[in-house]
Amino acid sequence: MAGVRALGVLSRLTLRRYSVTTGSTFRTFSVAPAMLARTHVNYEVKGDVAVVRINDPNSKVNTLSVQMQKEMAEVMNEVWANNAVQSAVLISSKPGSFIAGADIGMIQACKTAEEVTELSLEGQRMFELIEKSPKPIVAAINGSCLGGGLEFAIACHYRVATKSKKTVLGTPEVMLGLLPGAGGTQRLPKMVGIPSAFDMMLTGRNIRADKAKKMGLVDQLVSPLGPGLKSPEERTIDYLEEVAIDCARGIVNKKIPLRKDKGMMQKLQDYAMSFEIVRNKIYNTVHDKVMKQSKGLYPAPLKIIECVKAGLEQGLTSGYLAESQNFGQLARTSESAALIGLYHGQVACKKNRFGTPQKEVKTLAILGAGLMGAGIAQVTVDKGVHTILKDTTEAGLARGEQQVYKGLNDKTKKKSITSFERDSILSNLSGKLDYSGFEKADMVIEAVFEDINIKHAVLKEVEAVVSPHCIFASNTSALPIKDIAAASKRPDKVIGMHYFSPVDKMQLLEIITTDKTSKDTTASAVAMGLKQGKVIIVVGDGPGFYTTRCLAPMLAEAVRIFQEGADPKKLDALTTSFGFPVGAATLIDEVGIDVAAHVAEDLGKAFGSRFGGGNVEVLKKMVDLGFKGRKSGKGCYMYQPGLKTKEVNPDIDNILQKYKMTPNPAVSSDSDIQYRLITRFVNEAVLCLQEGILNNPLEGDIGAVFGLGFPPCLGGPFRFVDSFGADKLVEKMRQFEAVYGNQFTPCQLLLDHAKDSSKKFHK
Repeated sequence: MAGVRALGVLSRLTLRRYSVTTGSTFRTFSVAPAMLARTHVNYEVKGDVAVVRINDPNSKVNTLSVQMQKEMAEVMNEVWANNAVQSAVLISSKPGSFIAGADIGMIQACKTAEEVTELSLEGQRMFELIEKSPKPIVAAINGSCLGGGLEFAIACHYRVATKSKKTVLGTPEVMLGLLPGAGGTQRLPKMVGIPSAFDMMLTGRNIRADKAKKMGLVDQLVSPLGPGLKSPEERTIDYLEEVAIDCARGIVNKKIPLRKDKGMMQKLQDYAMSFEIVRNKIYNTVHDKVMKQSKGLYPAPLKIIECVKAGLEQGLTSGYLAESQNFGQLARTSESAALIGLYHGQVACKKNRFGTPQKEVKTLAILGAGLMGAGIAQVTVDKGVHTILKDTTEAGLARGEQQVYKGLNDKTKKKSITSFERDSILSNLSGKLDYSGFEKADMVIEAVFEDINIKHAVLKEVEAVVSPHCIFASNTSALPIKDIAAASKRPDKVIGMHYFSPVDKMQLLEIITTDKTSKDTTASAVAMGLKQGKVIIVVGDGPGFYTTRCLAPMLAEAVRIFQEGADPKKLDALTTSFGFPVGAATLIDEVGIDVAAHVAEDLGKAFGSRFGGGNVEVLKKMVDLGFKGRKSGKGCYMYQPGLKTKEVNPDIDNILQKYKMTPNPAVSSDSDIQYRLITRFVNEAVLCLQEGILNNPLEGDIGAVFGLGFPPCLGGPFRFVDSFGADKLVEKMRQFEAVYGNQFTPCQLLLDHAKDSSKKFHK
């Protein structure tokens, strides 16, 4: 995700002329002290083209920070003032990054919506100057061109991009609860058409360079170069610059037309869009789709539609005004604060605070080729790590290897990798039915059945064959790591690595350390997770760790709600309307009813009646009848291959009837049911922080959102307490506690926050 574009200082650009000394070949400038001090933006004149180079020395990516904006304003004014310069090229010297967006801190520093609106207005004025520049400006794009970077690029007159995997264009503002605030909502529909513009702005998806060319977002593509006297990246940037300079001169010489002839399909689309009834149909369709997907909990998508409509129906002046005002309003919403908090959390959780491990993991061995084991292999083989996948049966191993192949082949079909790359990646995978090759393993991850005896057995087998430095990681979702490590000769090398299913789609990795786990073992596990592309939280050991421990009481409450008469569809509707991406009943099916029953029993023994709620016998009875969830085709719902819709499993009625409970009207409204679920989740999260299972609230929020689907619009359980109010939450819990007992007793840390409103988990 990238920051949204508030381009304050840039708007101060003017086209005023400066006196310059002209010569036949070179331009001679008097060098001001400010120019010498430039660190982010510089330029040189090549013949009649000014090449403007951007490079933030303090960051891996270029962002439109205050300093970069200031220097860009100075440079562009000099370019416009130089009579010998007829055109300009805007290019990044930083490999893999054109401009990744603006500095989010600029928006967060604003105290009012009006201040943010002014930033948007300044950005709009700046890009209007770029758009109306008397000298053509060519954007030479290599790497990420996102948010304000894209708004800058589409304000230029021509765009050349490298056909590289690193080159992506997009408007990710919606993922921060914002909208493109520097003219993007107005320029993008004109450039790529209304449907494509809506798709980009409402999803925040990245567009590859080749697709951007087909859409009309990019005018010309440049193929990356291989190695030579310089590195491939340097040679590619040099070549891109040459092509962009030629394009700039071609525009000046009228050899390259800025107005392209439209194809028949584009002409037909434009003709259709000329009718108000067609445009209104699109607005309504998009609005309905947004409401269906977001339940109206995210204001940004609706404001994006409003801005586009204002510009197209009432003119650009109205469109730009709607954009700036909505941008200001959105920046001050709790939803935007929540999403920006998650963005900062993701950034923090993609760093290894435990340092560089002594030995890099070059060979990873995985025990168990089931869904989880094969999933872990899937996210490892394509990172250049030799991966051993072991199972006890040929059929199990073949199924696991097929899963890895299918994942890579799907990427081939989507053209994100070639068939040659697929086969090359697969060569990193070795399937085994025994422990041959394990002596070379730097790390072993077990993904066998959740049974402490089985885990002890495989741990002893592994330690008998691996080298002394090899780390043993367990993918358990609930068993305490110290209990697993009890069978180890070297507990300092034992750690928990809890992946989430499906591994290739779920971003979170929960790493669990014991008091005996060494810092280097933790550093190695984090490094491996980061290489696999995971967002990582590191938590303390205990039954259920953090994520399973938070989820279990909520699911126990869901079972009780079933017993009180709510059907799965009703429960799903109530949880998704609160902001959960997946309903509680569907989640039970996805987790697996057998797994849910197993965890409920284990954590019930560990924590006692506090983890009660619904009768675990309901889940056990479903398992006895073969209703294990999606994986068995029946659970709360019935699943049929090829069908997206699912119907409630009628066979669970008899079970629920047997264990029926009479609901208490005082705590059984739709809102009560929602808060019964959410408060049990949140209270357990806060208790984990109180007990030291969690290192900080930020990791708690990241774990809940990216591992368990806690509503992103709420920002996680800790940010939710801050915004909702601990006192109000405790009041609700006391109401439920009076009916259900200690399952709703607020933990001490939550009570402390309720008593003192100045206490916040996030400052």
